[in-house]
Amino acid sequence: MEKNNNSNLGLSKDNLKGFILALLSSGFIGASFIIKKKGLRRAAASSGVRAGYGGYAYLLEPRWWVGFITMIVGEVANFTAYAFAPAVLVTPLGALSIIVSAVLAHFILKEKLHKLGVLGCVMCIAGSIIVVIHAPQEHPIHSVLEVWNLAIQPAFLLYVASVIVLVFILVFHFAPRCGHTNVLIFTGICSLMGSLSVMSVKALGTALKLTFEGNNQLNNPQTWFFMLVVATCVIIQMNYLNKALDTFNTAVVSPIYYVMFTTLTILASVIMFKDWDDQSSGSIVSEICGFIVVLSGTILLHTTREFERSSSFRGNYMPVSPSLSAQLCSGNGDPSKHDEENVIPSDEICLRRQELY
Repeated sequence: MEKNNNSNLGLSKDNLKGFILALLSSGFIGASFIIKKKGLRRAAASSGVRAGYGGYAYLLEPRWWVGFITMIVGEVANFTAYAFAPAVLVTPLGALSIIVSAVLAHFILKEKLHKLGVLGCVMCIAGSIIVVIHAPQEHPIHSVLEVWNLAIQPAFLLYVASVIVLVFILVFHFAPRCGHTNVLIFTGICSLMGSLSVMSVKALGTALKLTFEGNNQLNNPQTWFFMLVVATCVIIQMNYLNKALDTFNTAVVSPIYYVMFTTLTILASVIMFKDWDDQSSGSIVSEICGFIVVLSGTILLHTTREFERSSSFRGNYMPVSPSLSAQLCSGNGDPSKHDEENVIPSDEICLRRQELY
């Protein structure tokens, strides 16, 4: 297999494209929530009815639409990144969108970023650098049929079967009984389906990339099958992610979901695309260490931002600008649910990619 290595980080050309697209995706998505929040505030001030109380004035606010379009651009960039680089490289970089949001919220929305939050940002960046340096090279794929052959190999079929069985058990047995008391139920369903959606997105993205290069893949039924799987997984994933965010505190849901989703996505990618087959044990260990550093930084950042927000409610005043984490969706009984600044429409309850992808 021929590899065109970048002289600086050892990235192939495709990996470098995927890396740049993943960075752009994180930047656009992180910025989109700040822009949309500014639009929501302006719409609420002009109409007197906030979105969370049934107001739709934000749909007439240009700034909200700018934020929405920015988010779409970020998601498209993230989708495209999977067509060039392995999920082991792209998925952990989704944590950078949290850093973008936190930093922009600090300067634009005047939401204080705690010193431990800064440490969390640094850890995310450091871990991402480690992952990028030791990321596996993308294997060249010349047809969607090659991806299909990878998808029907026994090891991955066993993984898919395991995911489907676990999802059915969680949905029909555990969710009705303890879904509203155990955060792992809803987030587990989201994460399991999310790992399959990413594999299908990568397959679909590869098919579209080859089509745009002149090698038409749209006449293969496998392309449309992967598209159907993407749609099905995303619908289920979003449904239960919304339930998790509406039931539990965001500071609990977000890091747990990110850890589970990213871990299962990397596991699925390693099984299906055999990302680690050509790597040394040292590189694999380095990737895992970098991934753990990113996870730790993400959890620390979420925890400190939630602590900063919660502590403000124990004082004698309400915060001028609540924590950005509160805008995702506050859990039941969370005092911020009654804070009008934090009540937003349903399309803002989920921050990425982290993502679906």
